[in-house]
Amino acid sequence: MAVQVLSCGEARAKVELGRTHAAAWLASRAAGAPLEIGRADPPLQPARPSEPVLLDPRDVPKRKPGSLAGRQAMLHAVAHIELNAVDLHWDIIARFCDQPMPLGFYDDWVRAADDECRHFLMVCDCLHAMGSHYGALPAHAGMWRAAEDTVGDLQARLAVVPMVLEARGLDVTPGMIALFEKAGETGAVEALNVIYAEEVSHVAYGSKWFNWLCGREGSDPKEVFHDLVRRYFHGSLKPPFNEEKRADAGLPPDFYWPLVEERE
Repeated sequence: MAVQVLSCGEARAKVELGRTHAAAWLASRAAGAPLEIGRADPPLQPARPSEPVLLDPRDVPKRKPGSLAGRQAMLHAVAHIELNAVDLHWDIIARFCDQPMPLGFYDDWVRAADDECRHFLMVCDCLHAMGSHYGALPAHAGMWRAAEDTVGDLQARLAVVPMVLEARGLDVTPGMIALFEKAGETGAVEALNVIYAEEVSHVAYGSKWFNWLCGREGSDPKEVFHDLVRRYFHGSLKPPFNEEKRADAGLPPDFYWPLVEERE
């Protein structure tokens, strides 16, 4: 089911398929008869629509956020992030199913994937209301790099994707909400508030299962996190951090602040 989502190239069809499969998994769990955890080979890169055109991050045009075009570009970038997140969460399910994990692991990432599907659709509706659509602008080509870099290491995937990349969303989303509030874009404000609230749980899922794996092997989570981020994350951790929301998600300051000091 996860590989079907990853192999679907049309954006709306991908998220609708994801929602259908998520509902089937959650219904089976509620009925006490969970679907079998099978085995399949996910593609190294998920299928994607022909648009948007994907560019190197340095080549994505910069637009002033105070203008309508700038707000459209910002929401377009959010939609692109959400579609990547759909694939990232289905990929963690398919990629590491050879490792023995509790069924709760699958519950969490299926729920997260379903959330991202809803987020993508909400943002697409906002873009439509603003006279645009997903695919109308070029987008960031580097977002799948974290998945490729961590293709053979579940702990590294958890450290880099939810605990670094999604945690960054907790830092920047309040500023985006304020910008759309100032512009009177109530639909975008409502969508971003939903995304902001639900992303906390996705970071928390990452922290929860990262710590669970460290506990199973008897390792220190903070030391392992620092080692994996140094090895696999190619960006930099930059303050300011949303320390309250990060704490809500199980990320204490001594996980991320030391990495900032090293890279400055």
